[in-house]
Amino acid sequence: MFKVLLRLLIHAMIEIHSKLPSQGVTIFSVMSALAQKLNALNLSQGFPDFPAPAALLEALSQATLNGHNQYASGDGLFNLRALLAQQFLKRDHIQLDPLQEITVTPGATIGIFSAIQATVHAGDEVIIFDPSYDSYAPSVQLVGAKAIHIPLQVPHFHVDWDLVKQAINEKTRMVIVNTPHNPTGSSWSKQDWYNLIDLIQDKNIIVLSDEVYEHLIYDGQQHYSALSFPELRHRSFVVGSFGKTFHVTGWKTGYCIAAPELMTVFRQIYQFANFCGVTPIQIALAQFMQEHPEHIDELANFYQNKRDLFNQGIQKSRFLFTPSQGTYFQNLDYSQIKPELNDVDMCQYLAEQHGIVAIPVSVFYQKPPSNLKMIRFCFAKKDETLIQAGKILSQI
Repeated sequence: MFKVLLRLLIHAMIEIHSKLPSQGVTIFSVMSALAQKLNALNLSQGFPDFPAPAALLEALSQATLNGHNQYASGDGLFNLRALLAQQFLKRDHIQLDPLQEITVTPGATIGIFSAIQATVHAGDEVIIFDPSYDSYAPSVQLVGAKAIHIPLQVPHFHVDWDLVKQAINEKTRMVIVNTPHNPTGSSWSKQDWYNLIDLIQDKNIIVLSDEVYEHLIYDGQQHYSALSFPELRHRSFVVGSFGKTFHVTGWKTGYCIAAPELMTVFRQIYQFANFCGVTPIQIALAQFMQEHPEHIDELANFYQNKRDLFNQGIQKSRFLFTPSQGTYFQNLDYSQIKPELNDVDMCQYLAEQHGIVAIPVSVFYQKPPSNLKMIRFCFAKKDETLIQAGKILSQI
């Protein structure tokens, strides 16, 4: 009896203080659960509802059956890193050292987290452009730094460079870029990068460039990586995603690229956050990339056709939109339909009354604009799903 009372006393004395007290269940979980509950058409969370390439799935099966089921090298399978280096050489004319400059990670988010943990310290400031991916600010907060949120300019979500200039000071340690951009589908031009270079070239500021949608850019536009600019080459982390590129988001495999000095401190953190990526997945990806280089070459057209199919389906609807420049997301302005509703309530209304689920754009902001009437749809779906979505949205 005494031991039981002692345990209860000790338990009562323990206080738990969350490092992220404001973080609850993500909107993605909420909306996906709502779609399941209502049996609604789910165009909310960003993942395909069509199968991955059969040859890629077969490569994974063979890798496991052939015994590749133990730890991989902490930095990633060399062959896969070498193929990434070839990809950047072909597209961006960038020479990368696979051994010293590329690390394969179990997903892009752990790469973002590790880059922030490795180079940002308590008291530093990190510039984030809103709307923004929801992992950025918490990763900054966990190191005791401050996220400085700069809103992109609605409706085309361009950077206001005067605001960036005003935000930069002696505490600024990092600028986080996302291009092509989730959730807006916008992308950075070469001039955007030059504007950033002008502001930081003489300062101790690192660039973290989230380029997970690098191959999903449309209408003949070009993706510009941070690594494409010599002025940024030795101060930038670039994060990418095999999951987005090969329709296997559940494989949670990505990569980080940086100059050797940055990669050294990145790996010091990464090795304790997640020692290595999944071995058979890396083998399968390397084999598929070698045998099917056309997959990446055809990817932009593949998704542009899906974007156009979705947009054609809503052409006569009351939603307003500008075709997405990149990613597999399309934003719709509903201000002509239900202007009295905020975007969270609008998504609830669409799910409950019309059987279709989207994501409110306001959740990607620290302080959303009061007049924001925009919701995000994912078009990484089967054609029949997109056609059905168009029919539903055109009747609202």
